[in-house]
Amino acid sequence: MPVEGGSSSGSASATRHPKQKRKAHSLSIRRTNSTEERPPGILRGDMLEGQDSKLPLALRNNLLDLFGQIEREFENLYIENLELRREIDSLNERLTGDGQAVDGGDPTKGALKAKASHSTSQLSQKLKTTYKASTSKIVSSFKATAGSRALCQLLKEYIGHRDGIWDLGITRTQPVVLGTASADHSALLWSIETGKCLLRYAGHAGSVNSIKFHPTEQMALTASGDQTAHIWRYMVQLPAPQPPPDVSAPCDDDQDSSDREEGEVDGDGPSEVPTVRVATATLKSHQGVVIAADWLVGGRQIVTASWDRAANLYEVETSELVHTLTGHDQELTHCCTHPTQRLVVTASRDTTFRLWDFRDPSIHSVNVFQGHTDTVTSAVFTVGDNVVSGSDDRTVKVWDLKNMRSPITTIRTDSAVNRISVSANQRIIALPHDNRQVRLFDMSGVRLARLPRSNRMGHRRMVCCTAWNEENQACNLFTCGFDRQAIGWNINIPALLQEK
Repeated sequence: MPVEGGSSSGSASATRHPKQKRKAHSLSIRRTNSTEERPPGILRGDMLEGQDSKLPLALRNNLLDLFGQIEREFENLYIENLELRREIDSLNERLTGDGQAVDGGDPTKGALKAKASHSTSQLSQKLKTTYKASTSKIVSSFKATAGSRALCQLLKEYIGHRDGIWDLGITRTQPVVLGTASADHSALLWSIETGKCLLRYAGHAGSVNSIKFHPTEQMALTASGDQTAHIWRYMVQLPAPQPPPDVSAPCDDDQDSSDREEGEVDGDGPSEVPTVRVATATLKSHQGVVIAADWLVGGRQIVTASWDRAANLYEVETSELVHTLTGHDQELTHCCTHPTQRLVVTASRDTTFRLWDFRDPSIHSVNVFQGHTDTVTSAVFTVGDNVVSGSDDRTVKVWDLKNMRSPITTIRTDSAVNRISVSANQRIIALPHDNRQVRLFDMSGVRLARLPRSNRMGHRRMVCCTAWNEENQACNLFTCGFDRQAIGWNINIPALLQEK
């Protein structure tokens, strides 16, 4: 999770240590309280003679008792092992004897042997058939992968941040550029076609955790670990386009990127780019890290989510706090607004996300969605009446706003899910994972593809966020990760749906 200086990776090990200590402690108590007595012929004094030790006699005696108990336990295990070996040898001899008796000419035993042989043959044939079918399925999956080489093409890599990238977004006005928010206290704007950095925002004093663009004006909204959200204006000029690289790969992989050092980034980053250092408006009402922020429909109000367990609604023109949205029991992790209605969702570490309704100025209703068992890392609206939520419990759930009691679709994965995104036109869900994978699913939970991840392309560390761009009849997916880079992909949607 984003913090001011980076991320912490020791929480899992910290939670495992107490369990290991409790287990070891109970084991030592059980052994210490053993009632077995030492053999009468051995005296502690005889064992201690001739040994030079500064330990007190009582402590040495206690240690000798414990070592004696350990030795007896190993001795008992050794005896049990010998007994088991004898039983196994005896059973083998009996089976061998039965086989010889059958060969001796007993017709009933011969019939039994023939029947057993027939059953064994049937079982063997069944196993061969099952193995052949599973092998054919694996081979067919490889063929499908080979036939889908044009599904995902690497568009461009955007390299220049000095720390992990938490979030990214696409401008909604011309010119269309890519924005990235990083733990290096900066936000960068990029040319999508050339990968060149166009502008840097350096007004924050902490990690930049989120970036969103105004729906109609050239303004950006960033949230930061310095407990503020900034609104700032930008002006960029796109460079001349370059011919796209002829790089394609299947939407799957079987290679690892261990050849390169983790966190290694090619290039030295952008230099001598225009820099904006002063915000148009600074929002300071939170008492903790501001983890996310977004524009409400129309761009006249914004909502921010913070680790102080509250979300705030502000007026853009005056920067005044309009409402404080409270109710979550733990830190907020994300917030998102509906593209056409005055609706807001906030996600939290309390395993829930909440829907806030501002369509009626006199009533601000709230609904709680309870379906995850771990931190809800993101919740986003679709163009229709659905909300898609991702969680650290390795699931993604699709919800109907008209029936919020249970999800209509549950997608189960093998890794924690970070900030997801849903394409507006095709309603395809892009899932970024902690294990560096990016998977694509449709709204019914059918897996469509997995983005390439090999030594040549893909992320080398945790993928933090995804964002879609469906301008000019092209469908591009952008991903960012803690390997300090963002990547643009060209997704062949017709071929993708045909593969489905």
